Amino acid sequence: MHDLVIRGGCVFDGFGGAPFKADIAVDGEWIVAVGSDIGPGRDEIDANGLIVTPGFVDLHTHYDAQVMWDPVLAPSAWHGVTTVVMGNCAVGFAPARPEARGWLVEVMESVEEIPKVVMDAGVRWDWETYPEYLDALERRNHTVDIGTQLAHIPLRTYVMGDRAKSDEPATEEDIARMSELVASAMAAGALGLACSRTDAHRLPDGRSVPGSYADAAEVLALSDAMGRVGGRVTQYLGNVADLDRDIPFMTEMARRSRSPVHFIMSDTRWRDRVLAIDTAQEEGLTLVGHIAPRAVGSMMHWRCARHVFMDRPSIRAIEHLPWEAQLARLKNPAFKAQVLSEENGERAGRMPAFARKVFHAFDQMFEFGEYPDYEPDPAIDSIAARAAIAARNPAEYAYDVLMRNEGTGMIYMPAANYSAGNFDEVREIMLHPGTVVSLSDGGAHCTRVVDASSTTFMLTHWARDRVRGEKLPLERVIKSITSDTAASYGLNDRGLIAVGYLGDLNLIDFDNLKLPAPYSAFDFPAGGQRLLQKAEGYVATIKRGQVTFREGQHCGRYPGKVIRGPQVAVGASAT
Repeated sequence: MHDLVIRGGCVFDGFGGAPFKADIAVDGEWIVAVGSDIGPGRDEIDANGLIVTPGFVDLHTHYDAQVMWDPVLAPSAWHGVTTVVMGNCAVGFAPARPEARGWLVEVMESVEEIPKVVMDAGVRWDWETYPEYLDALERRNHTVDIGTQLAHIPLRTYVMGDRAKSDEPATEEDIARMSELVASAMAAGALGLACSRTDAHRLPDGRSVPGSYADAAEVLALSDAMGRVGGRVTQYLGNVADLDRDIPFMTEMARRSRSPVHFIMSDTRWRDRVLAIDTAQEEGLTLVGHIAPRAVGSMMHWRCARHVFMDRPSIRAIEHLPWEAQLARLKNPAFKAQVLSEENGERAGRMPAFARKVFHAFDQMFEFGEYPDYEPDPAIDSIAARAAIAARNPAEYAYDVLMRNEGTGMIYMPAANYSAGNFDEVREIMLHPGTVVSLSDGGAHCTRVVDASSTTFMLTHWARDRVRGEKLPLERVIKSITSDTAASYGLNDRGLIAVGYLGDLNLIDFDNLKLPAPYSAFDFPAGGQRLLQKAEGYVATIKRGQVTFREGQHCGRYPGKVIRGPQVAVGASAT
């Protein structure tokens, strides 16, 4: 008798081929049979009328803080994700000397917009070195598997101390010590090394975060260290404006590390990026572009970190008040008229040019309904277009959108992947064999981004609902968020429904799968705010053979583990 049998589902096995009807048996953590005539199970689930997929693998999250207090990792776990990778964008919490903890929290707040007060209340520091960090993670409960990367900023800070804060060049001794710690972290189980040399990440006083201008020699020396370890990945975060510099640099990193170099891409100069991927492949090197499956942008609402009216004097004058008092003012017609009459203050002038669009680009802003449209037509759906139809000022129209539902209305503003006003280019990028679907940013930008729902969006929008362009086959979509993402990080024991692979599965009512609008919650430590987004249609999620969710409700089970290095299927040959 098997531990668990799923009966009669339409199986999309992650290989990318046509679906088939089959039963699936799981014993312990592993799939032991796929087909017909499978014996009984101690627990059985009827999957007739449902699709059955591998658990989804999310490569780009920032749950480094949240994992310390939240054993579920919502909202990612709500959307069929059974494996997450964190330590991205060179920010993280290990290694960390006690005197550097506060500094690393400040960097995380600045880069990923996780409030310091939340992290101070929720993170219990019981490690210093990277191996101790993985041990600390193992002492906590997890619903999903946790993969980690060694982040360059804490590594640099651990070795250089206060010199790292001022972005001083590393000495030869510094680099040698960092290289030793790279080897130690990889031996302990890190999946890779995350580096950043971007000027987009800044501290509140305007300074770049440490490591942004690390010498090329330093980063390449760490690539050499990765090459000596072997079998890992390197993530590199550069500058869009410096693509001509970054492409040769990433290629050299791949050559020295003798392993894949992963980088973030968007629809900006994307043809140059995929050409670089192809050129590297011709040289026997691997560059992997991470692309979000929808526009990367912000959800604007009255209580978020950045919105249309955030720098108008009247709004700034009430931002310290309790929300109920703010709402009362916002409802007042005279207060509204005053806000609309005002200009932005000095804070807006200090923001980067691309960020200042939040104050005036009404032709690039869209209101969200009960079930949001993530691919609206700017010509007819934007705030500017709808205000024009209503013969109203677009700022006033935006104000009224934000006031909906007792001041909880939301406006969506794409910042990347929407330069053409649709997702045609995103689709082309996703179809390139050198890219992977990624960039959920789960756990980060808490009040204005909730892209951890991207896996559900892939299923609903790309495989079923898209109307403004060509869709993608469902089997292709599922492959892209299961076996493709898993294999790109060496996680070759998951992402497929086959004998010898992990019992990570989703049972989904595909025809009724829906993605409702995001909403604000105040369930972080110290009452911190975050955006959440649920899904409708996940009948069950199974992690390592244990049912962790039924009909969207957590079952109180925590089978997730800390991943220690690349993984292999235990019995893939026993088919």
